[in-house]
Amino acid sequence: MNPTQILIHGRRPILTVLLLLATAGCQQQLGVPESVDPGGEPSEAHVFFDDFSYIDPDDMSDNGWSVRTVAGIPGMAGSTWGTEGISLVQHTEEPGNQTLQLTASTGGDGPSTEQTQICHERKYLEGTYAARVRFSDEPTYGPDGDHIVETFFSITPESEPKFSEIDFEYLPNGGWGIDESTLWVTSWAPWGAVREKPIDAEWDQDNTSSNLKGSFVGWHTLVARVADDSVSYFVDDQLIGTHSNGYAPRAPLSINFNMWFDPDGLLESKTTRQYAEQIDWVYHAVDAVLSTQDIEEKVADLRSSSIVFRDTVPALDPALPSPCDL
Repeated sequence: MNPTQILIHGRRPILTVLLLLATAGCQQQLGVPESVDPGGEPSEAHVFFDDFSYIDPDDMSDNGWSVRTVAGIPGMAGSTWGTEGISLVQHTEEPGNQTLQLTASTGGDGPSTEQTQICHERKYLEGTYAARVRFSDEPTYGPDGDHIVETFFSITPESEPKFSEIDFEYLPNGGWGIDESTLWVTSWAPWGAVREKPIDAEWDQDNTSSNLKGSFVGWHTLVARVADDSVSYFVDDQLIGTHSNGYAPRAPLSINFNMWFDPDGLLESKTTRQYAEQIDWVYHAVDAVLSTQDIEEKVADLRSSSIVFRDTVPALDPALPSPCDL
């Protein structure tokens, strides 16, 4: 989220359809997680991987994803969130490789603005978070120049007493006090965890940020490592920043992606324009500190074995509400 303000992520699940798979050998196909032994423990290491090889975006909810449809910040007041901005498209550089695409569009005011967010179930904390994403510098159509925010992040609901969040946010047209393209990484913690809450504090959370200036158009591997009470952020194995001293997450997180417009940076044009972000895959390893090369090798191994989805991260009991469901 914008490191200068609290941005609440609304919630609600999408409808689903899951392919019925007839044999045990089909466990590696669409929508079927790795096997679990009778004792309830995962048969593999605790990892989450999604290749987004779905027939329809609605199928994603059977694998723990939900889509935000509730109005509210971040973004323009009066804007909507929904399923319209979610689609499956071909990889821009790898024919035959399908990716998930998120879009956001605006006509310059709240009622004309449509934003998109997806959330995975809330059960992640320490370990390595990674995603392969394609950032855009220009709209797919319409005039350019809006302060669009393209993201990969993990978060608790804003109402969580141990509110936590770790963010990758790309602003191709600048914003938040910087006029050029910038990739931001931000860690959030509840007030009191880092410093005393000032008497006139406007928000109930605290944050720290790092950034890299310049264009990040195209495909990038984003990695956040949460370990030893710190969060280290990497893009294509380049360290962006390490946040410690109380900023590491303290409560189970939901893995998220979204696209939204900074209301302080919209063009005055009423011509509709649309921006897009694509996601090739997402990966999490529980309690593991992995390099970018480690992750890319593990993803390649999964794909070579025709595994398009794996989730051996134990669900919490009772389950915690996802940010998209609130």
